[in-house]
Amino acid sequence: MNAEALAGLAIDPPLQLAHPASSLSLAAASLACQRAVAHACALGVRVNVAVVDRSGILIAFQRMPGAPLHSMDVAVDKAYTATSFNFPTREWGDVLATFSETVQKGILLRPRLVVFGGGVPLREQGELLGAIGVSGASEEQDEQCALAGVVAIGADRV
Repeated sequence: MNAEALAGLAIDPPLQLAHPASSLSLAAASLACQRAVAHACALGVRVNVAVVDRSGILIAFQRMPGAPLHSMDVAVDKAYTATSFNFPTREWGDVLATFSETVQKGILLRPRLVVFGGGVPLREQGELLGAIGVSGASEEQDEQCALAGVVAIGADRV
């Protein structure tokens, strides 16, 4: 196609190609991990903590000595699930109840989807920045540790 033909295809007004987005800093991700681990210490449990950006890419990770090895991947996947759907993983029970049985069975087969507590979105003034995932203790303790990370960085409380 020549330049004239291409010009005729242009969108008027011009399309915005990029969406400005805030990004979670390494310092914030690291602090969230540290505070989640500190809370786990206070509870007397050993956990793995993962923080991902809004795309689900791992930014920071900490594993306490003695934390379950399989929980390493679960912590990352809790964070991934929380940022993917922009709500805490503990809410999946209620969400699944709204779907048909077929959808419930199908969605549970999705790789990396975690449908129990411990994954929490990280938001600033409502804007999704990423998520924190904690695994290795009980569901409630994992959630408490994740929330300690949320509070530590001043993110919106869930």
